[in-house]
Amino acid sequence: MTISLSKGQRIDLTKTNPGLKKVMIGLGWDTNKYSSGADYDLDASVFLLHEDGRAKGIEDFVFYNNPKTPNGAVVHTGDNRTGEGEGDDEQILVDFSLIPANITRLGITVTIHDAEARAQNFGQVSNAFVRVVDEQDNREVLRYDLGEEFSVETAVVICELYRHGEDWKFQAIGSGFAGGLAALCKNYGLDAQ
Repeated sequence: MTISLSKGQRIDLTKTNPGLKKVMIGLGWDTNKYSSGADYDLDASVFLLHEDGRAKGIEDFVFYNNPKTPNGAVVHTGDNRTGEGEGDDEQILVDFSLIPANITRLGITVTIHDAEARAQNFGQVSNAFVRVVDEQDNREVLRYDLGEEFSVETAVVICELYRHGEDWKFQAIGSGFAGGLAALCKNYGLDAQ
């Protein structure tokens, strides 16, 4: 049975699901009926964060142009440029057993590509969700539906997975940023250049 979370809620991932080692994080969204005249290209990214809450370099940032960490602990499966169709629009694979000990959190984010040039923002995006699926048996472990509380934001921290002792937990965040990917990178300690 899938657990549905609300903004701010936290839940044990590995403690309540013994044997959970590999997960697929599915992210999905729809665009509202009104259009800015251009396709909406939303992009999922993962920031691998150290104890200080910062990513240290490109090896700590997984997105469509850097699709996996050097050891394959986090893998982005590909860029969906339109968000058309049902189900997940983009997916990220995480192998908890391969995440280096110095990484304490994974920040899962979504940004709108060229949002400023296309006059697009998350106020025009609906039905956004994240779900965590156990890769071993394809069982959906949890789901977080974001709701419609955004207006001018062009980037959103959807959730974080974080280490708690030997276990991993999930926190539903849903925090928006203006300034797109550059703002997110700055938030997590990277230079977007």
